[in-house]
Amino acid sequence: MTPAFEFASAARILFGAGVFGRIGELAAELGRRALVVGGKNPERAEAVRARLEASGVSAVQIAITGEPMTDDARRGVELGRVEHCDLVVAIGGGSPLDAGKAVAALLANGGDPLDYLEVVGAGRPLTRRSLPMIAVPTTAGTGSEVTRNAVLEAPSERVKVSLRSHLMLPELALIDPELTLSVPPRVTASTGFDAMSQVLEPFVSKRANPLTDALCRDALARSARSLQKAYRDGSDRAAREDLCMVSLCGGIALANAKLGAVHGFAGPIGGMFHSPHGETCAVLLPHVMDVNIRALRERAPDSPALERYTDVARLLTGRADATAAAGVAWVRELAAALQIPTLAAYGVRQADFAAIASKAAAASSMQGNPITLEHRELIAILERAL
Repeated sequence: MTPAFEFASAARILFGAGVFGRIGELAAELGRRALVVGGKNPERAEAVRARLEASGVSAVQIAITGEPMTDDARRGVELGRVEHCDLVVAIGGGSPLDAGKAVAALLANGGDPLDYLEVVGAGRPLTRRSLPMIAVPTTAGTGSEVTRNAVLEAPSERVKVSLRSHLMLPELALIDPELTLSVPPRVTASTGFDAMSQVLEPFVSKRANPLTDALCRDALARSARSLQKAYRDGSDRAAREDLCMVSLCGGIALANAKLGAVHGFAGPIGGMFHSPHGETCAVLLPHVMDVNIRALRERAPDSPALERYTDVARLLTGRADATAAAGVAWVRELAAALQIPTLAAYGVRQADFAAIASKAAAASSMQGNPITLEHRELIAILERAL
């Protein structure tokens, strides 16, 4: 029997080449004064602002130039309140999108980020729906445009944690693959691996359901055929469209079926060593897959996740006879081909393993892992990824 499950996403999703040109008219349906949250490229935010103002929506801007931190959320909230903003538009990678979602939630609910953050904060639930928000990704990775959480770094705790609620889902996710054509190869690899892990982990998750399964199966096949193509030729429009779809499906899947040990590790490692999230996921993914498969065979041989790992291998390799081990090897080889650095490149050392494993074990993403990993298994993953 199918277990009970919940399924939620952005109120509206608009996907396709050229849809970015409609942002002005769409924003005018939601508000009159917008806070535009951009990333490192100011031209993106300026393009949004010009289109908004041409449609009668005035705007002010804020830039998130690195991983979003609690202080970034506070800056955005202060500006939004002073400027009487009734709409948030975030454009960029996962950082400005997550910051935008956090700001939209705090503008509606009041308080400080630490009032609501899990693990390091008070973890209070949001009680009011976020301000209307439009999320416009310019990379194909996090799927943040359709997730119900915002990842913020809490510097004092050296960890990345989430502000999480179904009330945070964006009003509109606007995904235009043309916005990703200029993404450089290293970022394509990093974000593409993040997206792949976000359809692979929900597929083997304890909380997988038929709706997320369908999305993940399609997206795994797209990722397998297009990630290396986009890495080699960023102008390949078909490959870019595939990766945008993978990212979208991953965001929906993780929001409804949870993630696993890859992301359980990625938050603490990113907070402690400031490693790029996608690259962290990429170097961890084959080792998490391998350790999970071994743990399942030892302690839960009847788990459906074992057969799902075989399905993953078949989807990635395109071979009907592929084994779970072949899937692990395929991911490991792809990481090498895309020149993914090891954890040592970011300063991780064996002396850090115990602290990382302890934080990872407590991470919310671990709730979806197909089996509870023992401390020795968490350490083994880190040893292999070093």
